[in-house]
Order: sequence, then C-alpha cells, then structure tokens
Amino acid sequence: MVENKLKYFLQLHLIVFIWGFTAILGALISIDAVSLVWFRMLLAVIFVLIYFIIKKRRFSVDKKSLFKFIITGVIIALHWIAFFEAIKVSNVSIALVTMSTGAFFTSLIEPLFFKRKIKTIEIVLGLLVIVGLYIIFNFETEYSLGILYALIASFLSALFSVLNGIFVKKTDAEVISFYQLLFGVGFVTIFLFFTDSFSSDFFNLKASDWFYLLVLSSVCTAYAFVISIKVMKYLTPYTVILTMNLEPIYAIILALLIFGDKEKMNPEFYYGAFIVLFVVLLNGIIKNRVAIQQKMKKNKK
Repeated sequence: MVENKLKYFLQLHLIVFIWGFTAILGALISIDAVSLVWFRMLLAVIFVLIYFIIKKRRFSVDKKSLFKFIITGVIIALHWIAFFEAIKVSNVSIALVTMSTGAFFTSLIEPLFFKRKIKTIEIVLGLLVIVGLYIIFNFETEYSLGILYALIASFLSALFSVLNGIFVKKTDAEVISFYQLLFGVGFVTIFLFFTDSFSSDFFNLKASDWFYLLVLSSVCTAYAFVISIKVMKYLTPYTVILTMNLEPIYAIILALLIFGDKEKMNPEFYYGAFIVLFVVLLNGIIKNRVAIQQKMKKNKK
C-alpha cells in the first residue's frame, strides 16, 4: 500500500513537472500564440481519441451537455491563447507567477456558481496577491503587457475550472476534456478561417516546432491529463493541491536553466513572486484543513 502511494506521489510530481514544461515549450515554439493553440488542441484531440479507442471507451453525451462543453471549450482556447501570448511578449517567469493568481480569481468566481458567501480569509489572501503583483508591476514595467495577458489567462483558467467542477459531477473527466478540446479547436479554426490565416506557410513549420508541438500535445496535454485523473483517485486532495502549486517553481527553475539571462529579473520581482506563491500555498493548506474539519463533523453526525 505504501509503495503504491509512493508510486502515485512520484507520478503526481512528474505530471506537475510536465505541466511546468508547457510554458517552456510555449517559449521554444516559434509560431504565434493562436497558431500554437490550434495545433496543440488539434493534436491533443487526436491523442485523446486514440486513448478512447484503445480503452474501448464510449464518449456520447446529451445535447445540453454538448452546449456547455462548447462554451467551456471556447474559454479554454482563449485561456491558452492569452497564456502563450503572455510568454511570447514577456517570459516564462512573468507568465507563471501571474498565472498563480488563479486561486484568487477562483475564490471570487466560485461563490457565484455554488451560491455561498465570499469568505473573509479569501479576501485577505486576495489582497496579499494584489500586493505581490503590485511589486512586480512596479519594477517590471517592460513586461506590463505580458502580465496583463497572464491575468486574463488566469481569470479564464479559474472560470473553466469552476465550471468543470460542476460538470464532472455528471460526466467523466476524460469525456469532458475530449469535447472541450474538440470545440476549442473548432472555435480557433473558425477564427483562423475568417482571418484568412490558413495557407501553405501556416503548415510549413520548422522541424523543431513540429517536435515541440507533438511533445506539447501528447505528453503535456493528453498523457498528463489521463494520468492526473488516475493519481487523484489514490492521493489526498491536500497532497494534490500542494504539489500542483509547485508548477510555477519548477517552470521558473527550468526557464532559468534553459533561457539564462532572458529569465533573470530584478530582485523586486522575486519578492513579489514569493508573496504570490506563498499565498497560493497557504490557500491550499487552509482549504484542505477546512475540508477535513467539515468531513470530521459529518462523520460525527
């Protein structure tokens, strides 16, 4: 039993490391953000479809659910476009630290869908995140556009995460992901078609770009998604949340090793980044303790 838990714990760290590597690949791929997202989603749909065929899984859903997946598929596509655009106009460190504000946005969005009051602790933590971002904004003004794109990506990420939290109660996560990827790539396809972006040059990518796109869509999207679901069945939410919060740290270290001086920032950036990441970790700990206390109360009853 202990060996199995260790196995899944290591797999979880591998997944988080892989997700952190997504930002690195976004910086390495030379094409623009919209084209990058189109290729990523299209290839990921193919890989997930292959997974369903191998596992002989059915993925039929009702029309009402399809409409919901269309909306969230578009949100996910816009999230990825904003995320990769943030990396293109700034760097990996700026994008990942700013993306860590997702927990703050979730604390504001979640009460609207689950009809609960916003908790005081969430407001306090949110204000601390704003302080961290203010420090970064104040001293890294040349990356303002990148921070803005990353904030948009973070908000959209929080939005579709909350919506998926509702959808997953009725539909398997794998099925949700397949349709969201499918409708997401459909949305981007329509945009590219009406902007006359499809041409021979569009598909004439460098060999390195094709390689990175295949890794991004297969390992960082399809594989990581399927394995993450399996891991979450065997580990506690506390372990999963805390480990996932290591993603920006892994990514920033990788970026410093791979891109060197491009990723080196002013000391004030790291002060602000520390505040943001500390709040994210603290939020995970608090949420987990609250969940445990609520569970214990139910068991007593």
